[in-house]
Amino acid sequence: MQSRTPRGPQQPAPHCADIEARLTAELASVVAGARRRALRDGDRQIDTAHLLHSVIETDPEARAAFDGGTPQVARVLGYLVQRSIGYGLRWQGAVEDSGAVAVVRDSPGAAGWSPAAVTAMEGALERAAARGDERAGGLDLLALLAADPDCRAVEVLRRAGVDTELLAGRLH
Repeated sequence: MQSRTPRGPQQPAPHCADIEARLTAELASVVAGARRRALRDGDRQIDTAHLLHSVIETDPEARAAFDGGTPQVARVLGYLVQRSIGYGLRWQGAVEDSGAVAVVRDSPGAAGWSPAAVTAMEGALERAAARGDERAGGLDLLALLAADPDCRAVEVLRRAGVDTELLAGRLH
């Protein structure tokens, strides 16, 4: 008998587990939502668009960070939903690489995560540490996602009319 469970991203490797241990409960919920979304979408990895979708859905502070308010958030969520039902098909099966780090195929430190998503999560932790917090939150993640001009999250934000440089600047 074959399993009816779709094959999805691998469980996080120790490196990603270390990252997840340093998140607020709210951001841990964001990561869990991104993992479920990647699995449901049939993607091999959690990417920055999965993280963006989940942080906007989950974190009221992240939603409030958008200059255009509710209409702008609605447009972003609309693009993200389109992605989950076909817009992102061109991304399926491809590793997200924003150029921020070298892509290492089958890297044990990033199993189940795109290199850009790992970079964003690590940056969120560094941002939290710089202000003296041990744990990163949703705004930390949103700031790093908006600051990476080549990641999938920024592609979605730009298509929805978000000025990502302005957003990143406000959050930094």
